[in-house]
Amino acid sequence: MTYDFTSILDRSGKDAIAVDMVGKGGFAPSGPKDGFDIIPMWVADMNFPTLPSIQEAIIRRAQHPCFGYFEPTQEYYDSIIRWQEDRNGVTGLTAECIGYENGVLGGVMSALACLAAPGDPVLVHSPTYIGFTNLLKNNGYRIVHSPLKLDENGVWRMDYEDMDAKLKKYHIHAAIFCSPHNPCGRVWEKWELEKAMEVYQANHCTVISDEIWSDLILEGHKHIPTQMVNDWARENVVALYAPSKTFNLAGLVGSYHIIYNEPLRDRVLARSSKCHYNDMNVLSMHALIGAYRPEGREWVDQLNQVLTQNVRYGVEFIHSHWPEIQVSMPQGTYMLFLDCTKWCESHGMTIQELEKAGWDVGVAWQDGCMFQHPCAIRMNLALPLSRVEEAFRRLEEYVFKK
Repeated sequence: MTYDFTSILDRSGKDAIAVDMVGKGGFAPSGPKDGFDIIPMWVADMNFPTLPSIQEAIIRRAQHPCFGYFEPTQEYYDSIIRWQEDRNGVTGLTAECIGYENGVLGGVMSALACLAAPGDPVLVHSPTYIGFTNLLKNNGYRIVHSPLKLDENGVWRMDYEDMDAKLKKYHIHAAIFCSPHNPCGRVWEKWELEKAMEVYQANHCTVISDEIWSDLILEGHKHIPTQMVNDWARENVVALYAPSKTFNLAGLVGSYHIIYNEPLRDRVLARSSKCHYNDMNVLSMHALIGAYRPEGREWVDQLNQVLTQNVRYGVEFIHSHWPEIQVSMPQGTYMLFLDCTKWCESHGMTIQELEKAGWDVGVAWQDGCMFQHPCAIRMNLALPLSRVEEAFRRLEEYVFKK
């Protein structure tokens, strides 16, 4: 491979929550016992060096000694348009449809505030990304869950009848959608998206679609932008994207929305501007431009090969060694979502005790109960394969002991 996905980075002392927050309380894992180093598998960022052209773009701009007020350049918008066309087959996208957001969750909130008032119900699928849960609770919205279901092949599916029934029962007119889905890793097929849009359309429900994971697609699958499903979706879906998940740039801050419907776009832009905090950082602009270059396309293609290998390794290891742990093969993202219900029941252990057993040996995985599942663990596999293998070796030797 052209790029480095095997070197083990020492992230300690480099402002990385994934490492430096371990053992410091809150929602972070507790620290390992003596003799074990930390394998960071909880925070959804990657343990790979980013694309060199991103660093080069930032350094090149930083060499100029003035960082005053600025406006996004045409190159910024052109980079997004080319990226969406090349990666997702998007046509007809113009700069007017693109708006900056400090973060995807901030964009979700700006859009939601245009569609519903505090106290109103909002539909989300469960398991549910904890960022959605916290955003909705903190801003006074009522969360209505429509659970995803595993089919006979172990694939997570939407329950369209349940979605329709809840939209009608609670008179819901705003929904948050996740594509690809976090934490389940589903990359929705076109027919699934079409059926979902039929349900939303029939209930006059506008959709806010978080597509931050859209570049991280595993072998054999393809992301379909929700807005491309049909004419209704194009006009009634607010889509949110970012290079941050793709290129490990969350610390730089910088996302964007795509909204084709002009009145809806005007409302979202007006709402997002009123706080006077939703302004772009000049270095994050240049980071996006450096990322969305031809070499960025090559880098992501190689990254997805690595992630596919890691995910296959993890799922096959679990299936062959711990049959009581239920895990579905992800189609996108780099997260595994482990249903530990049967294992905990047969071993007389709580999910918290199981999590702690992993943390004790340096496997810093994440409490899955935060994602609206009673007995689950979320596990980040965006590390060099050697570290993934070491994590599973420790789990086999010290945690899932027969």
